[in-house]
Amino acid sequence: MKKCTMSIALTVASLGMTAAQAGEFDGGYIGGKIGGNRTDMTAVSRQTPVTAGLEAGYNWDMENVLLGVDGFVDFNEKKTHSGVAPAPANVNYGSHVYGLDFKLGLPSGNWRPYAKLGYAHIGGRGDAYASVINDSDAHYGLGVEYKFSPNWSIAGEWTNNTGKRGATKLTNNNFTIGLNYYFGKPYVAPVAVRAAAPALAPAPAPSETWKTLLENKPVCIEGANFEFDSVKLRSGEIKKLDEVVSFAAKYNDAQLESSGHTDSTGTPEYNQKLSEGRAQSVKAYLVNKGVAADRITAVGYGESKPMADNKTAEGRELNRRVEICTVLQVEKKVRVTE
Repeated sequence: MKKCTMSIALTVASLGMTAAQAGEFDGGYIGGKIGGNRTDMTAVSRQTPVTAGLEAGYNWDMENVLLGVDGFVDFNEKKTHSGVAPAPANVNYGSHVYGLDFKLGLPSGNWRPYAKLGYAHIGGRGDAYASVINDSDAHYGLGVEYKFSPNWSIAGEWTNNTGKRGATKLTNNNFTIGLNYYFGKPYVAPVAVRAAAPALAPAPAPSETWKTLLENKPVCIEGANFEFDSVKLRSGEIKKLDEVVSFAAKYNDAQLESSGHTDSTGTPEYNQKLSEGRAQSVKAYLVNKGVAADRITAVGYGESKPMADNKTAEGRELNRRVEICTVLQVEKKVRVTE
């Protein structure tokens, strides 16, 4: 047991070199999994029956690491194994396992390798030789999870647990593929501010007079890029979005348009909805920071307005963006001949 725990700790430490922001996996989730159960019992042959299971849990974002708790139940199929004394010649058995694990994850973008360690209760099912198993012991494992959309992920996992009764010992090594659904609101994405300064008119000629007029001047504020297929705000760019809040406070009469854009990956219909979600995420952040909601219009343009070539990875990254547009009234001096 101590050797297994040490192995998990060393594996987690080695994964720490690739740690990144954990926001993708923050929150509650439910899921299901299926795979193979490499089962081993004293005095009987090994077999690999089917295993299936359910799980639910919650993850907490702790800057560059993610801590979680996970409740699970596994149903390991019954299968006939050949035995030797003291076991019968043939033993038909499976098992049910339930328990609770603590998880440590080290996310890198949409990927999250993790380790888990906790408690499990195992109950044997089938012939009398196996059904006497009714024990609790450590439960541990390793896995990797990939977030392929804002609310869905897929995970590959190995887990181990053991139960004993007298001299009889049953060990399960489960190898599974799982699908998880995450609850909660989409993460928010940042934008950066770059307001154009009004041009200065030339000095008036001594023989002429000048008059000051108000002129409407369009201003487009540069936005931040998004991760692929995501509406979530990257933590390193939050300060840029706060500059938009300062801009809105300085020009408190300006109406703002939050315009979302995507690259050309995916269907136009899906990209239209994704761009609208990005625009709404930026609006929600600005409103939360005190900008009046009726000053902001959120609009999605899908893939229709690229600013770079979608044939390259660099170009597609530039096209995954949000921009803020407005019209400012600026003073303009014009010469008037008397």
